[in-house]
Amino acid sequence: MNVDDTLEKKQVFRFLREIEMICKKDQIQYMDAVVSFCEENNIEVESIAKLICDNPLLQSKIQEEAEQLNFLEKTTRLPL
Repeated sequence: MNVDDTLEKKQVFRFLREIEMICKKDQIQYMDAVVSFCEENNIEVESIAKLICDNPLLQSKIQEEAEQLNFLEKTTRLPL
């Protein structure tokens, strides 16, 4: 693992933590929190797609929200 990989992982973790804080503070969904974060920091939503894709936890939460809102076709899940 090189220095760039370590820095990238820290950025992904910091981004996830920030999104979690926005969700809890404003009581909004993850998709809305990402958009809010981008607006506050003057970042285009498309530019942070890699951060979302690099974090399977955040990606799955956004996917689940999108499925519930019928933005995405529901995926089959195993019953718990």
